[in-house]
Amino acid sequence: MVLKTFGWSFAVTALGLVAAFLFGGWTAFGIVAILSILEISLSFDNAVVNAGILKKMNAFWQKIFLTIGILIAVFGMRLVFPVVIVAVSAQLGPIEAVDLALSDKDRYQELVTDAHPAIAAFGGMFLLMIFLDFIFEDREIKWLAWLERPLAKLGKVDMLSVCIALIILLISAMTFATHAHQHGGTHVDKAETVLLAGIAGLITYMIVGGLSGYFEDKLEEEEEQEHEEEEKAAREGKPKSAIALAGKAAFFMFLYLEVLDASFSFDGVIGAFAITNDIVLMALGLGIGAMYVRSLTVYLVRQGTLDDYVYLEHGAHYAIGALAMILLVTIQYEINEIITGLIGVVLIGASFWSSVRRNKRIAEAEAEAGEKTEVPSGV
Repeated sequence: MVLKTFGWSFAVTALGLVAAFLFGGWTAFGIVAILSILEISLSFDNAVVNAGILKKMNAFWQKIFLTIGILIAVFGMRLVFPVVIVAVSAQLGPIEAVDLALSDKDRYQELVTDAHPAIAAFGGMFLLMIFLDFIFEDREIKWLAWLERPLAKLGKVDMLSVCIALIILLISAMTFATHAHQHGGTHVDKAETVLLAGIAGLITYMIVGGLSGYFEDKLEEEEEQEHEEEEKAAREGKPKSAIALAGKAAFFMFLYLEVLDASFSFDGVIGAFAITNDIVLMALGLGIGAMYVRSLTVYLVRQGTLDDYVYLEHGAHYAIGALAMILLVTIQYEINEIITGLIGVVLIGASFWSSVRRNKRIAEAEAEAGEKTEVPSGV
């Protein structure tokens, strides 16, 4: 099971490390290995959230996520995305941007750093909306009940998550972005850039998340209707009908997954510059990490881990909330990637431990109930 799920990841790791060694010797080998570990530690929460969405898809769309999705994640976000940032922010052509990335690495890194406030605002707002929509929803299973119960009551107020996200964006633009970067001895006002990028992140979330939610609801309605029709057809001896909207629902959920994955990868791409500004090594290291995130997602789905450890999803969403706030703070202040990764790991670890304890309590209660119902012999 492990080899089947992680086989491609192991193969890509071996190829990536060999390519790194051939490209730049043992130094490049070490950099790629470090970047892979960085990406995996930063993206564990990504895998948990992905699994929650992926388990709703059928086998065909799960395969699409693992094939085309991998290409988008590895090549699109880890290789093309940093070059596109440079091309847009420096108003260069794509070929010039690639040439700059390969020939003048310091200037390339400088341009990506200049674009960081916009990237952080977009990714931060998208992830913040995921977190807010999660904690304001009234869920049957609550992890931190003392916090989640009052928040679920507040969540009944329409558009509350959007209002809070916009307030946080305004505060970020006014406090962090006004003096986000010093360039050539002068302060550069990034408030407008941060506001525009943050609103773009919010709009992206609302469009993609809204469409995937809409089609998911439609799919559930269609499934209920189909179930009724199947029962009716069985009684009348007629053939059963197919669900027409399954494809649309899965497509928009796939689209939502890709945007979600892109937002998660922002911190990894930006954090990678603290280790290297070589685009080839960056793509290799982050690409290997992205493969493991995909494999881990599939593993969680196939093992039914989210059903067995019910608080994992909560821990992952709290980690998303922390990551969103960290991204917004990094508009002005540098935060070490190790801290970012550790926060996610600690929150998910705590939720896993709580799930284990919950399962143990349920098992003990069931065993106790079983003992009480046993009738003594001779009665």
